[in-house]
Amino acid sequence: MLSVELPPNTGANALGYSIGYLAENGPISRSEIYEAMKRGDLKAKKYGRRTIVPSQAWADFLAALPDYQAVA
Repeated sequence: MLSVELPPNTGANALGYSIGYLAENGPISRSEIYEAMKRGDLKAKKYGRRTIVPSQAWADFLAALPDYQAVA
């Protein structure tokens, strides 16, 4: 089973993350997050003007990324 780490300092009880939080603490940039959402690779919700990425959607997105393949 694949283990996916949540962003630091959130605890396992976080229900969702702002784009800014993920960009500051995650492995990819703000623009890459928006591109993933535009492609449909990352699901997000809207609450007024705020965009929220549910924690399960973030975990699913990271789990779906290809595995690193070392080049010999």
